[in-house]
Amino acid sequence: MLPQLALGLLLASGGAVGNVTHSGKSVEVGDRVTYHGTYKDGVEAFLGIKYGQDTSGKNRFKAPRAYTPTPGSSIDATSPGLACPQDSSVGESFLPLYLTVFREYSEDCLSLNVNRPNGTNKGDKLPVMVFIHGGSYIVGSKDELTSQPAGLIIESVNNGLPVIHVSLNYRLGIFGFAKSAALPSHNAALRDQRMALEWVKDNIAAFGGDPENVTIHGQSSGGLSVGLHIMAYGGEKPVPFQKAVCQSQALEPGITGEYTSNAMARVLNASECNTTSIDSQATIDCFRGLSIEKLLQLQTETAGDKENIGDIWLPVVDGDFLPSAPSELVREGRFAAIPTIMGWTEDDTAPFVDIIIKTSNDTTKFFRDYAPSMSDANLQKLLDLYPVGEFTANRAANLSAEFYRSARILRDILMVCEPFLYGQALSKKGQPVYFYDQNQTVVDKPLESLGLPGLGVVHTSEFAYVFNNISHYDINNYTYSPTASDERLAIRETRSWSAFASHGHPSLKGRGTLEGWEPAFGSPNETRVFVIGSVEEGLHSLGDSSVIGRQKLQERCDFINSPEIIEQLQF
Repeated sequence: MLPQLALGLLLASGGAVGNVTHSGKSVEVGDRVTYHGTYKDGVEAFLGIKYGQDTSGKNRFKAPRAYTPTPGSSIDATSPGLACPQDSSVGESFLPLYLTVFREYSEDCLSLNVNRPNGTNKGDKLPVMVFIHGGSYIVGSKDELTSQPAGLIIESVNNGLPVIHVSLNYRLGIFGFAKSAALPSHNAALRDQRMALEWVKDNIAAFGGDPENVTIHGQSSGGLSVGLHIMAYGGEKPVPFQKAVCQSQALEPGITGEYTSNAMARVLNASECNTTSIDSQATIDCFRGLSIEKLLQLQTETAGDKENIGDIWLPVVDGDFLPSAPSELVREGRFAAIPTIMGWTEDDTAPFVDIIIKTSNDTTKFFRDYAPSMSDANLQKLLDLYPVGEFTANRAANLSAEFYRSARILRDILMVCEPFLYGQALSKKGQPVYFYDQNQTVVDKPLESLGLPGLGVVHTSEFAYVFNNISHYDINNYTYSPTASDERLAIRETRSWSAFASHGHPSLKGRGTLEGWEPAFGSPNETRVFVIGSVEEGLHSLGDSSVIGRQKLQERCDFINSPEIIEQLQF
């Protein structure tokens, strides 16, 4: 999701983050190809490993081609390389939800990092976690500071359940989601990710990982990517992973809409290539002749932030990677049956809602703009499910009750109800599904530093705990004041993520994980959510009197997940 707030104060980075030193650690893969890694932040790191070939020139917009090193070659894996093309001015608007703005980029960017515990060797068969970054499909990188994995890996070792971690780059924006009848395939970004996952399956054993125990996890658009990989090819091809975690998205409205087509048309109309239709080969050839900078400029200048809250470069139903509408694939059970965690943060979408919302008319207009295909009658029914009297203004933060009402409605549409729909379908296939609500954060203080108080437990709040990276927020003169409770939660939460990767359950006795986190569907008529953090931490039912029960999620999600509303939300 794209924040509507310009948050300022950025950390510029185009290379490595953290402290890197040469170690001489080497791994031989395949046909005598040797990767030479480093020590980075206390773990062994192999950085910038190419899995795909250069995507520039005639290969722009095309499906990725696997990169095959020369047999017998020796490869320096001590530098992460460059991010995929993105506009750093857009990246600034994500601060401090993410902490890194990538100013240097290249179309030769399809690479991944492998991080592992010190002393790991081939044959150790450690569980593998593969992370897909977020950023609204227009910004981000495997080298984003908030999701660096050393803290997670070190704590997994401390817990006696060590894991290997992989993170990957993939193409963004028009480079990853160009849509035209002149292209032989679409969803290039998702195909990049799939190729990286196949690389992990084929090569991770040489690094000491177990290719038969791979967990993919992602957040925001990365979480959406995870959800789509579970249903890739309609479940007809085996998936190269065994478990999944969808953080703050698993599906998204608009995938069956015209957002990507409209974005392509706007770029065309503003460009020197505007001589024919977007579906002509001449147009695509012209786009391929533009510089990266020009194409990014056109993408940014023609973006409509009000349209779908800025999420306009979306995956599309292409009859192949995504053979049908996601909701149809869910309904028909056309997806891989694997254990899954899905969750959200308590105030997930607050940064994406206009802070000027003050009246009921403002709320109505906001959702009319967000969901233009929703009928007036259904929009009113939706708003009626969330009476403003249930929300309290924060006068000190100058945020109205209508603002918090709008933030909660958007959160439920985008982050909560779709996981309920998807999770129920997974459960029907006999797989455990675990829901969570992150209800503790350290991101509120950096936001307050930028004059944005009162937003709550926002998008990305789980990162500090999942990756055990609280100290990474001590940057840019942000207010930094983690509590002892934050430090303790970071241990429990990161151990739960690595325990799930290891054993398929986020709560393990005697391992210091979050306690009592059980599958969401304990009985046919009960849905349970684990609240992470705060005084209400623990497993709660939708019908109890906890922070979960008070949100009326059953009634609200039953409406949002009804066939008519799904059709109008376009997914």
